[in-house]
Amino acid sequence: MNNNKIAITRFLPLTLAAAVALATAQQAAAEIVLYDKDDTTFSTDGYINAFYVNSDVNRDGEQFDRRQSRVKMGFLPNWIGFNFGKQIDGLKLTGRSSFWVTINDSETNGTDTAIDVRQFYGTVSSPEWGEVLVGKDFGLFSRSNIFLDELLAGYGNVSDTLGLVDGTGVSFGNIGTGYPYPFPTSQITYRNNNLAEGLRVAVGIMDPVDTNDDSATGKAYQENPRFESEVSYQFDLGGSTIYTWVNGAYQTSENTDDTVDKVTSKGLGYGVQAKFGGLSLTGSGFQAKGINPFFTNNLGEPTLRDIDSDGYLLQGSYTWGKNRVALSYGKTEDDGNGLGVAADYETRGIAYFRTINDNLKLVAEYNQYQIDAAAGSGLNEDTDTFAVGAVLSW
Repeated sequence: MNNNKIAITRFLPLTLAAAVALATAQQAAAEIVLYDKDDTTFSTDGYINAFYVNSDVNRDGEQFDRRQSRVKMGFLPNWIGFNFGKQIDGLKLTGRSSFWVTINDSETNGTDTAIDVRQFYGTVSSPEWGEVLVGKDFGLFSRSNIFLDELLAGYGNVSDTLGLVDGTGVSFGNIGTGYPYPFPTSQITYRNNNLAEGLRVAVGIMDPVDTNDDSATGKAYQENPRFESEVSYQFDLGGSTIYTWVNGAYQTSENTDDTVDKVTSKGLGYGVQAKFGGLSLTGSGFQAKGINPFFTNNLGEPTLRDIDSDGYLLQGSYTWGKNRVALSYGKTEDDGNGLGVAADYETRGIAYFRTINDNLKLVAEYNQYQIDAAAGSGLNEDTDTFAVGAVLSW
């Protein structure tokens, strides 16, 4: 358990660039165009946020119990992105790179802020046959589950067991309490141009994850890449707009030592969002085997990777004028290998968003996080967090 906690904490600064793709789409109308001439464009977008956070931690072992104040980023990171586009010979060529940084330096190294590149890809598209993406971007399995999270621009859970209360990176949102994080990876992905009205399909081959154990007598290998896909369908019904999706992943990992079992990793994500007037209702879920319940790149030791987990997220929000209130409940059940002990992970949250203008939003959120595990496991936790902050974007 301790080794996996250290591994998870170590990767926290990387975690929430995942939502950049959705936030990028939201900011498209507000991007700053730096060049637009001769069928060539170059633009920039960015996102800056900070929250005052107060967490009341209650864990197994009184030595952990405390009330901790922080000033941190929320579920989304702070980033700056650059976008390139060119129309040539009937093809649209585009490129995107995004760079983000934590606002919390190391206490020991002073200015130890790291710059992380979560997106670096190009696309080639045509109205006739669709689009091909090559480079580094977020995975397809669990993609819409996280991108349509109603608390995306909020704060989310900050488990002390996972090292989030005192960490220097982002919070976890609903990662591990409703969906795993679709880790960015190198890929070649095709997207269609509407097979039918409202129907979209994405299929991709991803750099595989080494889920089998290297040993003195054998070497892990993947004969095939990791396959991921997503199918979504949007339609109108009775004055409401319905968006549905199904996504998945599949990979096998073998070993040159034939005494080592092959590891099969597979996951299924799904969900539906309905919007009518100012009301939005969202339900999503996932089932996975051989995939870490927190990260789709299977963070953790190989002995922890052949695991089973499932989860769901239920949310609702109401928008009136420049105000929005969102309610959220998420839960992930893990069979015992995520942190070494069978446990349920739950998050309950309520958030208020106030839009000041197109570039400024204020947020207030209250979140309850709970780990329910066997007595004596050292994993049980109840952490309540209040966060209030501001989001600037362009």
